[in-house]
Amino acid sequence: MLPRGAGARSTASHYFYAMPLLYIALALLAAYLLGSIPTALWVGRRFFHLADIREHGSGNAGATNTFRVLGPKAGTAVLLIDALKGFVAAYYLPQWLVAQGAIAPEHELYYRLACGALAVVGHIYPVFAQFRGGKGVATILGMMLGVAPATVGVCMLVFIVMLLLFRYVSLASMTAGVTFALLQLLPQFRPAQPFLVYVGFLLAALLIYTHRANIGRLRSGTESRVPLPWAK
Repeated sequence: MLPRGAGARSTASHYFYAMPLLYIALALLAAYLLGSIPTALWVGRRFFHLADIREHGSGNAGATNTFRVLGPKAGTAVLLIDALKGFVAAYYLPQWLVAQGAIAPEHELYYRLACGALAVVGHIYPVFAQFRGGKGVATILGMMLGVAPATVGVCMLVFIVMLLLFRYVSLASMTAGVTFALLQLLPQFRPAQPFLVYVGFLLAALLIYTHRANIGRLRSGTESRVPLPWAK
């Protein structure tokens, strides 16, 4: 026989360990679902009566193709919302886990990276859009704003310079991603957690992978350029 009260203590112990796991599972699921919001598709359908933006332009459900197909206003809205998805997942969901007592504050960074990464996966493979989404650039931007904002500021500057010089969004995006990874190696930007260095290089590799078709078009000279007012 169990001692008196042992059953109650066992139940309380199971509850103590199960609730944090439940909160963590909910946060990770919420991060993926948040990333899965197909902003470009919904903006195209709601405001432009476009059945599927993936059937136009580059066939991509991201901000760049929205700029190309629907114009700067729609493209800017999609860019901001897609970045917001990554930021909310990486910044606020781990804070909620800390507030619920599900994780220790010193572990928050790891959950920022996990939630942010799941938002990126959701954006690239959205459950709400037949798992055919964007390339993850804006969502990665939002994710890293929630993790390493100072480094992201430098990468945004690199992106703008590359875009103005060459007018290829794909090239600017990949260069900014590689810049983020390399900056982690410099003493001025070296993170307190060395784990971030590996994450930076993984994200850079992911950006290059999702832009593999663009790389082929860049090599063949058929990649579309961004029209600038002073460029012919």
